[in-house]
Amino acid sequence: MRTAVSLVVVLVIALFGANLVFFTVNEIEQVVVTQFGKPKRVITEPGLYMKLPDPFQRTTSFDKRLLEYDSNPDPIYTQDKKILLLDNYARWRIVDALVFMRALRTVDEALARLDDIVYSELRKELGQHELIEVVATNREPIMELVTQRANEAAKVFGLEIVDVRVKRADLPPENESAVYERMRAERDREAKGYRSEGEEQALKIRAETDLQAATIQAEAYERAQGIRGEGDATALATYAAAYKKAADFYQFTRTLEAYEAALKEKTVIVQPADTDFFKYLLGRP
Repeated sequence: MRTAVSLVVVLVIALFGANLVFFTVNEIEQVVVTQFGKPKRVITEPGLYMKLPDPFQRTTSFDKRLLEYDSNPDPIYTQDKKILLLDNYARWRIVDALVFMRALRTVDEALARLDDIVYSELRKELGQHELIEVVATNREPIMELVTQRANEAAKVFGLEIVDVRVKRADLPPENESAVYERMRAERDREAKGYRSEGEEQALKIRAETDLQAATIQAEAYERAQGIRGEGDATALATYAAAYKKAADFYQFTRTLEAYEAALKEKTVIVQPADTDFFKYLLGRP
């Protein structure tokens, strides 16, 4: 019985001692081992490690995952003297745990320092651009430049800033209506310019179309008159040839047509009887 109790006591003491000497590092953390308060080594790979028991050596762990910093909206002035309430965020991580521990020690201290760095770089860079660039046309290159400069400033603290983004950019309430009115006026002016250009183009197109239509009509009329003239000439030639072959018959038919037109019911004609008009009525050849 005493042997079993002794064995249990030895086992408990061994486990307690092992807990003081051995420690584990998982895949999402990095550990700084300090000896009497001074950094001794940095462990970044997961696994089981040994150290001297407290108080000789102690371990401090830091997250090595990508972390997020989210700031409160702050006013920033643009180059054209506009005020923007800027709500931004950044993604960052601890890349040098030893430098981080010496400079900042805690994540809260890191967030406070990031707030200073990011806001300073944003204010400096956005102050060189107009409102429309920040809001719409040039935001991506601006944010890339801010990220690069902020990362350079954060390296001395063992930090890496991976990305800085604007989550929301609002105008102060007292400026919104004036800015919106100016934007509306600019859009109206652009719209009027487009309408004016469109009307001018429409007039040109109509004039060209009318000219083409008049030209086509004139050419068609000229061609029609030419065809009609050719037809009349052909008809006259045909008539002339026919009349030449039967002149007496032509004279007879034309005289009969004249009788039909002139001698209607109750028509009175006073002429000498020996005229050519009456020769067929009198039986003269």
